[in-house]
Amino acid sequence: MVISQVYGGGGNAGAPLVADFVEVFNRTAAPVSLDGWSVQYASASGTGNFANGKVNLNGTLTPGQYHLLQLATGTGGGAALPAPDTTGSVNLSGTAGKVALVRSDQGLACNGGSTPCDAGQQALIADLVGYGSANYFEGSAAAPAASNSTAVLRGRNGCTDSDDNAADFTTAAPAPRNSAAPPAPCGGGDPTPTPTPTPTPTGDPCDTPATHQIAEVQGPGDASPLAGQTVRVEGVVTGDFQRTDQLSGFFIQDPTPDADPATSDGIFVFSTKDVKVGDKVLVTGKTVEFNGLTELSPASAVDVCGTGTIAPTPYALPRADGASFEPYEGVLVTFPERLTATEHFQLGRFGEVTVSSEGRLFQPTDGHGGTQAENDRRRLLIDDGSSVQNPPTVPYTSPEALRLGDTVTGLTGVLSYGFNLYRLQPTQPVAFTRANPRPAAPAAVGGDVKVASFNTLNWFTTLGSRGANTAAERDRQRAKLVSALAGLDADVVGLMEVENNGDDGALNDLVTALNAKVGAGTYAWINNPNPGTDAIHVAMIYKPGAVRPVDAAKSSAEPVFERPPFAQTFMRKRGSMPFTVIVNHFKSKSCGAATGADADQGDGQGCWNARRQTQAAAIVKLAADLPNPLVLGDLNSYTKEDPIKVLEKGGLVGQTERFVPAAQRYSYVFDGQSGELDHVLAARNLSKFVSGASIWHINSDEPLILDYNTEFNPPGLYAPDAYRASDHDPVVIGLRLPGAP
Repeated sequence: MVISQVYGGGGNAGAPLVADFVEVFNRTAAPVSLDGWSVQYASASGTGNFANGKVNLNGTLTPGQYHLLQLATGTGGGAALPAPDTTGSVNLSGTAGKVALVRSDQGLACNGGSTPCDAGQQALIADLVGYGSANYFEGSAAAPAASNSTAVLRGRNGCTDSDDNAADFTTAAPAPRNSAAPPAPCGGGDPTPTPTPTPTPTGDPCDTPATHQIAEVQGPGDASPLAGQTVRVEGVVTGDFQRTDQLSGFFIQDPTPDADPATSDGIFVFSTKDVKVGDKVLVTGKTVEFNGLTELSPASAVDVCGTGTIAPTPYALPRADGASFEPYEGVLVTFPERLTATEHFQLGRFGEVTVSSEGRLFQPTDGHGGTQAENDRRRLLIDDGSSVQNPPTVPYTSPEALRLGDTVTGLTGVLSYGFNLYRLQPTQPVAFTRANPRPAAPAAVGGDVKVASFNTLNWFTTLGSRGANTAAERDRQRAKLVSALAGLDADVVGLMEVENNGDDGALNDLVTALNAKVGAGTYAWINNPNPGTDAIHVAMIYKPGAVRPVDAAKSSAEPVFERPPFAQTFMRKRGSMPFTVIVNHFKSKSCGAATGADADQGDGQGCWNARRQTQAAAIVKLAADLPNPLVLGDLNSYTKEDPIKVLEKGGLVGQTERFVPAAQRYSYVFDGQSGELDHVLAARNLSKFVSGASIWHINSDEPLILDYNTEFNPPGLYAPDAYRASDHDPVVIGLRLPGAP
């Protein structure tokens, strides 16, 4: 999928058209769904991020079909565009800018210039066009500058794609095409500038020998030294992914490899010529680099000339320091060791799972040891050999859904590359072992009073906001949250990401449903005295039969909080010692408009770390005036990061470090790395009354496709239970307080 045309002069003086537009094109051989995709725009060299210029897409493009996105309309005249497939209001520059086609409907918090796009963000960018003076582009240089009367157009009706904007685009009069325009399938490939001659064939195509070994085509570097040339190579088919809902091709490997360990002996062939694993083939095709993968595309000849056998090459993780998977690109490999599932965020979307050696990966700033570089050497992405998005049958979900922590041994497949990551395309069934079973309930924490922290993942009763989009989704979300809260069975629960709708309507709805499940009047809520102005706020519910509020609820007037803290003092019904629960939701790590000390400092703590430290200092100040404070919530800080250190220096003691084994000490997973964002810290004088702590792993280990959403989640995977009620795991502690038994 590519951007085939960009025009930003619409409605300007002398413009032939009244509106700006971006044209998207399917240059693949299979239908592609745009549901959940977006087009995002950033200025050529400004500080605004792609997220500020986002328009969501939908629909499916057949091979060679266009999708017309009409954008801002000017006042200087010009003809109307053909009927657009999507409309938006983003105003493109007529001369220079950056347009990204993104495999997500979430805005990218980067612009490629002043705010670089990290590996995860780059992986979401299906295509990028920088034109004019843009500081972010594909290849050696940006596409040429456009004007009020010219657009930038991709060559061969959109089929040219060498991943170099300067080479792929020219300027010409804008010629917008929509989905009703005649399709232009890409079947012929780009012209070959300097084809390598092949010997004159005889009557039997198998008599036409290879011109190169696969290792010569691959070369010792990331890119082929023969890119753009037509070659003929010999190999044995090791991986067959020819269906149109797969990769539309197959992998071959040289049965007589060279002796250079820096060169790969395997390669991908983009062809649907019928072959099977074990066929010995001679393939003639053009050498190209497709999104970083060396391949033969198109293949002008695929001749089956016997059979052969390729044994998988054993590979052990972690990779050696400085070693790359590149020498094994296209090679059949096997990983004999036990590998652990450590990420499945894209399982439902792209059929992807990341595994790692030596157990799951932890955030380097969470105190489990290991650097980011060491983590990266331990990980491997397992793909599903398919280009289909949101497949109706999701891998690793039957008879039960894969959980992080589950393991696989003897993983075998072909190493490929795409979307900025090396990935294994399995050639044998991948059989995960349930090594991390679902916990039916939190581990026992003892005590007389249980206090919990739970991020609800945007519990909104207002539809189409941050939470559910439909009444059905809202009902599904409510059912899961109620199951989770009932399972926690805590006497006081601090909640995050509850809709701040002014009248506690969302909180009332949740408590009413919870009481309908566990018994009328079991839970009540405290009115937040300072909910703030953000769309979400923190909240607190409690069991009137177990504890009673003491004095009025309090908050902080410090302006540093987007979501002010919420403090309430309680006492056991028959107790004599008060304790104060302070619920928090610190500033997130997303960069947005972060500058100066709040920008990413490259220390692994993300953006807004300085603000989170200031928020932590304000909490220390608030806690100092309250009896026996218990600070809990989503602090958006891992255990060894600065904000937690500020709290600890202020006399607060983390409780999960005392009671939860290190291997179980996580509540959230980001980029395949687990860590604690959700904390419970007690003042020193209260800490000695804490009887236990537990993190209930019902969410972070479960795949996203089990949540309440209906857009892409297979309906058979939903259950109104606690699992994947949120993206954060709840934390619960026990207090053994003095008083009557």
